[in-house]
Amino acid sequence: MCARKLGGQTVELSRPVSVLAGGNAVGRKEGEGPLARCFDYIDGDDTFGEPTWERAERAMQQRALSSAAEKCGCPVQKLDWLFAGDLLNQCVSSSFAARGQDVPFFGLYGACSTFGEGLILAAMALEGGFGERAGVAVSSHFCTAERQYRTPLEYGCQRPPTAQWTVTGAGAAILGAGDGGPRLTHLTPGKVVDKGITDTNNMGAAMAPAAYDTLSAHFRDTGRGPDFYDLIVTGDLGELGSQLLLELFRRDGVELSNHADCGLLIFRREEQDVHCGGSGCGCSAAVFTGYLLEGLRAGRWNELLFCPTGALHSPTTALQGESIPGICHAAALSAGPGPADKTGGKNGWNI
Repeated sequence: MCARKLGGQTVELSRPVSVLAGGNAVGRKEGEGPLARCFDYIDGDDTFGEPTWERAERAMQQRALSSAAEKCGCPVQKLDWLFAGDLLNQCVSSSFAARGQDVPFFGLYGACSTFGEGLILAAMALEGGFGERAGVAVSSHFCTAERQYRTPLEYGCQRPPTAQWTVTGAGAAILGAGDGGPRLTHLTPGKVVDKGITDTNNMGAAMAPAAYDTLSAHFRDTGRGPDFYDLIVTGDLGELGSQLLLELFRRDGVELSNHADCGLLIFRREEQDVHCGGSGCGCSAAVFTGYLLEGLRAGRWNELLFCPTGALHSPTTALQGESIPGICHAAALSAGPGPADKTGGKNGWNI
């Protein structure tokens, strides 16, 4: 049995893997939100100087990756691996953004959880000795997502109260073997969870059970309780999904009083009319590489559990009446010195 695998689905890293730098780029609406100061680049009209929305998303991802690479002094071409993904068919934003970068490329799709998936795979590759530097980059764009998943913008379809606003944003992180920034310590890849939700305008309800499943597995595998962490951040459950997640834990007698959600952090929900909050690959990536990474470096939080969530449906499956599978990937980060605590942390907790 592998000594580094804890329980059913959690990996404990035995060698340090650090987040050396993060970079991001966002659109105008995101730049009008409460986290504006945390973003490297805010575009004035969401086109990023390109003639189509798809090319704009591609340029946004390239800008985020270049920003992260510049911050840590490691050119993109010097990376051992690049793990990247987006929401569009065949991951074209990521593969086209990687074109000409001259770096080995893995295209990923985990819907809005893709940044977490990339962090986990990159960290495992580096911890296993298969390289020294790896990049993780993801993106989403409101206009490309609306065109693919819902209706063209010109249609002017009314959005129901449960809908979320796809973030126009990209985030990229450079990971390095060894110390040099906040360390990834425990990784809990998620399982696909489907509770029968069919409403594509209610992503929070589809993803909340997956977040509950992955968080429960993480606590069970590591022996850590929720209060071991200064902050537990889900990807983009939004208002409704966050309420459902908290209720699921209350049924176990647990209060997640230290929970936050990237979809609620990135916008002023009422003022900016985003209904239940933000969503999209770029949501958790932009928040992590800006606000969360800055907080870890500044000592605002010492132990953080980052848990991006995703809804694994497509326009075709939705039209065929299929339900929406959800997934959530969890990565524990520590800003403090020394190896990760192996005794259960502040509180052991069993489900």
